[in-house]
Amino acid sequence: MRTVREMFRPVIARDMWLGWVFAGLGSAASLPPLAVGAVFVLPEWPSWLRAAGFVLGCSVTLAVMALPRASRRGLVWLADRLLGAELPAPVEPPFSRWADRTRTFAWLAAHAAIGWTVTATTLFCLLAAFVFPGVWLGGGDEVVLIGFDLQIPPGWQGGWTLLLGLGFLLVAGGVTAVATLVLRRLAPVLLGPNAAERLAVAEARLTALARRTQIAQELHDSIGHTLTASTIQAAVALELMDRDPEEARRALRSIEETSRAAMDDLDHVLGALRQEPSPRRPRGTLADLESLVERVRQAGAEVVVATSGDLAGVPSTASAEVYRIVREGLTNVLRHGAKRDVRLRVAVADGSLEVSLSNPVSVRGRRGRGGSGLEGLAERVRVLGGELSAGPSDDGARWQLKADIPLPSSA
Repeated sequence: MRTVREMFRPVIARDMWLGWVFAGLGSAASLPPLAVGAVFVLPEWPSWLRAAGFVLGCSVTLAVMALPRASRRGLVWLADRLLGAELPAPVEPPFSRWADRTRTFAWLAAHAAIGWTVTATTLFCLLAAFVFPGVWLGGGDEVVLIGFDLQIPPGWQGGWTLLLGLGFLLVAGGVTAVATLVLRRLAPVLLGPNAAERLAVAEARLTALARRTQIAQELHDSIGHTLTASTIQAAVALELMDRDPEEARRALRSIEETSRAAMDDLDHVLGALRQEPSPRRPRGTLADLESLVERVRQAGAEVVVATSGDLAGVPSTASAEVYRIVREGLTNVLRHGAKRDVRLRVAVADGSLEVSLSNPVSVRGRRGRGGSGLEGLAERVRVLGGELSAGPSDDGARWQLKADIPLPSSA
């Protein structure tokens, strides 16, 4: 058996009230077209001409209201806020074809028609819901309703007017709920994005996905390098704790610095994911190459660095990519390679930025260096028009990582 609350749900639900407000806005927005249409209704005209003039005046006014670009933006905003239509915001320009303006015109007409239906029904039902019980409480009388005469007796015999009033309230709520549902179904058809807008939304989503993939790659590179270096440095510190306390403390300080740098990177990545500015920027360009190599040396690797050319003049994008390449390569050295005789060369020459990193191949290094780190770097280098290769040397004694990135002529 239904409870009283369930019976009144269509009347007290929040969606019903929002739908009623939205319908009321439609009837209010139709007042200018109705006023213009009334101008064309002249008493001396025949009835068919008065009707045609009224329809023509209303239609022309609605068409003018649908022309501005701001109209559709405002209609979509209202439908999202009051109807819960969940329509995407129109892209700029919102529409460029008459078909979209026609859809906007159709929405204004439907909104006005449904709005007047809801408004008129609600006012009538509210009036009836209070008039009948009021007449009964006043001692009873005869009430004329839409051509019907109703005699309301006094006393308990007229108590049925309370149920009648409740019925009118339920009808008002039901009509509003149905109208809200109809408008919510019409909104995607008449206010939804066209083909060009859907394409723009899809491109925006692909761009966001590419950005998130790039962020994931950056996080993989940074955290992977930090964990590898910190693990090796911790092992070194543990081994030297009794024999060489000063060297052990140096390794622990290096772990602290490496972890702090990783936290800076993590703050930047999380800020990008939240689409808000990060208080710190990650240290990830050629200007930070020396500190990167020093952390690797403190982890036990013997790295010899050779640089040439104007590294400070390298564009920031290429500089960041080279830093990531070197970081990934040195991380793989710590994981898989022999840590002795590691050679790093970074040079700017003949309009390109060249990177070369090599190290002797250890026994476990001969098993391969799987993973997606270098593959991701290779894809990003190709976007810059460069090439990246990784593999054993001709004699198989060393592992080599090489990259060649073209630079603008002004670099």
